[in-house]
Amino acid sequence: MSMRKPRQIVQGARYHIIARANRYEFIFQKREIKELFLSLLRKAKKRFKFAVETFCIMDSHIHLIIRPLQGESISKIMQWLLSVFAIRFNKHFGLVGHVWLDRFKSFVLFTDAQRMKAHEYILFNPVAAGLVKRPADYNYSAAHLILSGDFSFLEKPPLQILKLYSDT
Repeated sequence: MSMRKPRQIVQGARYHIIARANRYEFIFQKREIKELFLSLLRKAKKRFKFAVETFCIMDSHIHLIIRPLQGESISKIMQWLLSVFAIRFNKHFGLVGHVWLDRFKSFVLFTDAQRMKAHEYILFNPVAAGLVKRPADYNYSAAHLILSGDFSFLEKPPLQILKLYSDT
């Protein structure tokens, strides 16, 4: 059996996070479940020190770009968020067992170009899936918050990334 690769940890880095539902099921199809995940993401922000640059909650998976702050661990943040979500999800539906397919994927965004590409990919995910015509029309991504200037929960991205959102 092969050993899994250790997670790449870079102090002060931004990470593109992807977590997929077990069996690729559409666990986020219901609005209330998307709301549950968002409320737990907000709670995680109060519990741990990290910045959220963007997010998108699709029907079978989630995307985040987050940056742990000084002394904070990406693994601790995500372990809390995903496990508390799984417990609440299972309790809500009277289920037991795995909610997540496997451990979350994390990709360090080393360059501005990688960061831009990750933002663009996450922004257009609902469009590519045929859920909406324009990213701003999807309520469960950061696009509508960013376009309305609501940075109460999100870190304000640099101008080039803001332009990406406003051009959609």
